[in-house]
Amino acid sequence: MTAGMFLFAAVDTQAKFLTDTLHPLQIVWSRQFGLLLGVLVVLAFRGVSILRTRHPGLQIARGAMAAGSASLFVYAISFVPLADGIAVTFVAPFLVTVIGALVLREAVGIRRWTAVGLGFVGVLIVTRPGLGVVHPAVLLILLAALLFALRQILSRIVAGTDPIVTTVAYTALAASALLTIPLPFIWQSPTTTLELVLLVSMAVLAAAAEILVIKALDVADAVVVAPVHYSVLLWATLYGFFVFDQLPDLWTWVGALIIVATGIYTLHREWRIGARKYAKT
Repeated sequence: MTAGMFLFAAVDTQAKFLTDTLHPLQIVWSRQFGLLLGVLVVLAFRGVSILRTRHPGLQIARGAMAAGSASLFVYAISFVPLADGIAVTFVAPFLVTVIGALVLREAVGIRRWTAVGLGFVGVLIVTRPGLGVVHPAVLLILLAALLFALRQILSRIVAGTDPIVTTVAYTALAASALLTIPLPFIWQSPTTTLELVLLVSMAVLAAAAEILVIKALDVADAVVVAPVHYSVLLWATLYGFFVFDQLPDLWTWVGALIIVATGIYTLHREWRIGARKYAKT
């Protein structure tokens, strides 16, 4: 999981660098292409049986949300420092809790609601709306986080019947198909060797990161590895400093620490509740 987060931060760094010369949708398509190639290889070896699903509509919708979330994020980080942008995406687990309570009727106790409230306070500290400190593009990152949260809710719904490989396959195929539609209208051929290398590198590293995360969740309990997701902020900060000479200010760190602490607590509470339900059955 740690290696996966390190690679995802590297991919986001390359994406931000490329936004100076290439269209965000082209960058996202290139990033998605690596995962698509991986899925096509799996299809070649295991056949189309992995595409059997009881929820084709939900699986395609999940892929569409993946494409939309990534597109909004990449466009936003062309204006927002990388570490700041990633810190805001950490609101997603709280949105999952809220949506789970409202849509899936999941029980949420006072302690988890308190954690959600504190998490949103952390987001307000990072973004400081109305003060003009952070670029308005941060709102697009909040929208990207919402789409990511909805994607996680769909994952919960389909998890009971569809294996992980099916969900990953549909996500790659649906997202790539949607991102390919505008490609002829926005495509810009790389003009430098560096651009070409970064596009290829981004696709390869994104695919490798996805595989590492899936493997981590396959061999260990989610409660053990999921909090490691927050290490991406550390890597993004280092990349942001060395590549863009950008560092988060004090208030961004304060807000990010609040978000991380309450996020880990929320994950832990969800795991304990799930463990109790499993024990009863």
